[in-house]
Amino acid sequence: MQRTLIIFKPDCMEQRHVGNVIGRFEQAGFAIVGCKLMRLAPPILREHYAHVADRPFYPMLEAFMSSRPVIVMALEGEEVIQRVRDLLGPTDSRKAAKGTIRGDFGTDVTVNVAHASDSEANARVELARFFQPGELLETRN
Repeated sequence: MQRTLIIFKPDCMEQRHVGNVIGRFEQAGFAIVGCKLMRLAPPILREHYAHVADRPFYPMLEAFMSSRPVIVMALEGEEVIQRVRDLLGPTDSRKAAKGTIRGDFGTDVTVNVAHASDSEANARVELARFFQPGELLETRN
């Protein structure tokens, strides 16, 4: 069983697509093992997006991601990391096929509904960044 982090981005929150997206994750058989509403402050955003913090578009990304509260969620399931990324579609929503989450609800490379971890190593780091010890449910195998 793997775990992954999902961040329902401000566009998803504003357009009220959270229920639809969660529904797709649940239909895929994933379990929600952690969930909370939070406003992302610049320090956590700089840490989360450190790999692009020196790029010219970063200030716009930070402004977007801190523009309204978001939902951070931990999902668990078999091969959940790759399967969630397949459900989401490409990061650039303009290249995402209809039927994928980003193809149905996204706008571009930033306004793209949700963030999802891209590897097991990053999932562990990202889950620890957004959830304190004890905040994620332990499931029975």
